Amino acid sequence: MASAYITGLGVFLPNEPVNNEEMENVLGLINGKPSRCKNRILKNNGIKSRYYAIAPQTGKQTHTNAQLTAEAVRTLSKNSNFPLEEIECLVCGTSSPDQIVPNHALMVHGEIKCPPCEVVSTSGVCCSGMTAFKYGYMSVYSGLTKNAVTTGSELVSNQFRAKFFQPEIEAKIQDLEAKPIIAFEKDFLRWMLSDAAAAVLITDTPRQNGISLRVDWVDIVSFANELETCMYAGAVKRSDGSLQGLRDVENPDEVWKENYIALKQDAKLLGENVVSYGIQKGFAQVRDKYHLKPDHITWYLPHYSSEHFKLPLHDELVGIGFEIPFDKWFTNLTYKGNTGSASIFIMLEELMSSGKLEPGDRIFCLIPESARFSYAYMHLTAV
Repeated sequence: MASAYITGLGVFLPNEPVNNEEMENVLGLINGKPSRCKNRILKNNGIKSRYYAIAPQTGKQTHTNAQLTAEAVRTLSKNSNFPLEEIECLVCGTSSPDQIVPNHALMVHGEIKCPPCEVVSTSGVCCSGMTAFKYGYMSVYSGLTKNAVTTGSELVSNQFRAKFFQPEIEAKIQDLEAKPIIAFEKDFLRWMLSDAAAAVLITDTPRQNGISLRVDWVDIVSFANELETCMYAGAVKRSDGSLQGLRDVENPDEVWKENYIALKQDAKLLGENVVSYGIQKGFAQVRDKYHLKPDHITWYLPHYSSEHFKLPLHDELVGIGFEIPFDKWFTNLTYKGNTGSASIFIMLEELMSSGKLEPGDRIFCLIPESARFSYAYMHLTAV
């Protein structure tokens, strides 16, 4: 019977960890003033340290996204004793590519310089690492390839540097606003997201020595048919919930004045829907499809953006009769940060390296994406 296994993981976290007191100095002050909402957001999200691909002394970018990802792939190769020359399928997901064209995966291939192979890129936000993973998993499971390397990576700090918000501030000053500030939906994300990359090796046979993770199933569900956009970039949100893209702008100056490029999030829409849709609708559907029981799960790895969501996630599970005790939860959000598409694999790598896994352990992963409310669910078994 065909199977596919996670037989290696590699993680790259750039530079030294940045604590809450240091982060605004690294990213820079907007309009020369401290953020008015930073401390409140940090208190809610519970993140104590994170990593930025920025040199604190100079404020200069130290890595591109492709370079971050390539470092994770090289770490994977070293950790797993897997030669890069043997990669048959390379699949890379990110929400923050260095450019629009060429695609991110091709740039990573150019960095690692392995021989010609199938190369695919997936886009999205937090689920883009999972769509990349599922493509690689299907390639191996179907027998089309014997192995695949998939990645999730984010480089967001460069777009959160203060200088990219200054044109918007200056435009507001020119419009005679008394107290020009960055709108909450933009400032909010400066204190939520950080940089990292993770790489996964999927093979058609388990490791000869040590723990491998058999991929039992991966389901990805979108609710874009029911909910409007929540996280977006390259656009502004109209009053009716639709998006106006930067290429629809009549006056090009508006792109900078309204900062179309900035990553933005509708925090109210997020709070009202992200947990309930992920559990009551998406997870309930997956639970029934695979006849999943709470006592079947040894480890629960939920990717959430903030500690604020931990108790609501637990309570929603209880509400559908699927309580998972907190001693089965595994997360590293508070000290490795919210790294979007890389987060779930950074958690998996730490769990696999911890010595806590035993053959037969079952791991359930939940990955929500707020862009337009899509969710990835994955079940693994340690062998």
